[in-house]
Amino acid sequence: MPSHAPIVTRSRFTAARGCISDVARLAQEIPLFPVERTMPLGPLAAARVAVGTTASAKHPAGTARIGWAAVFLKAYALVAREMPMLRTWLVQGFPGPRLATAAESVATLAVNRIEDGEDRLFWARLAAPDAKPLPEIQQFIVDCATKPVEEMFKRQLQLEMVPGFLRRTILRWNMNSFSRKRATRIGTFSLSTLAGMGATNRFHPTICTTSLSYAPLDDDGNCLVTLIADHRVLDGAVVARALARLEEVLCHEMLAELRGRADVSPAASGKACA
Repeated sequence: MPSHAPIVTRSRFTAARGCISDVARLAQEIPLFPVERTMPLGPLAAARVAVGTTASAKHPAGTARIGWAAVFLKAYALVAREMPMLRTWLVQGFPGPRLATAAESVATLAVNRIEDGEDRLFWARLAAPDAKPLPEIQQFIVDCATKPVEEMFKRQLQLEMVPGFLRRTILRWNMNSFSRKRATRIGTFSLSTLAGMGATNRFHPTICTTSLSYAPLDDDGNCLVTLIADHRVLDGAVVARALARLEEVLCHEMLAELRGRADVSPAASGKACA
């Protein structure tokens, strides 16, 4: 009997996929573990919506909607300001492993773009998100999603053009560097989420010491937040405390900033996060 094997087509393994593959391979060398916490963020969600829909004496034309990614980037950077270990990474080298800590956070944001009909994953770097107002962070995210990739991701495009073995050498050198440029090239923490697509990536590869992800809010306003950490640098108890502090920052500092921009009273958007 003749076989009815499916037809197999071939396509090129692009330099972009090669770069993603290299990062995923390097991430496998790190003992990563996830810690999760369910956070009641209903009042924060209401305040976030109000910012984009409310015109007031302070903001007569209203204000552009602030996305969840902007809120989480700033909130986590505020936590990292208080907890230096969240800005720390392991350096492997002679005479042995040592720790390096950056003076400020640099966030690495995973950005999906469709270029030439294909999905592309880019990494955007944002220095000191804790010191920036939410609209500025949101504008940065919008720029990453809309401006030409040659403008926003020039360094990554250059890295993609390097032969694989050399690219992995460059990435590994950056990971194991005391240089202040390490933070600007790798980031002190990353954020990757699929919440906007109604999904969650609770355990994604990362070469940062910590990486944040969050799921879509449920009907009760609860959000599952995951923090992936490098076990060589952090233990579970520290990560759990970081998540607890993150919830406090979201429910107080971030809520206050959003309400301040929308001029929304506590009664209009819920008195506080539960």
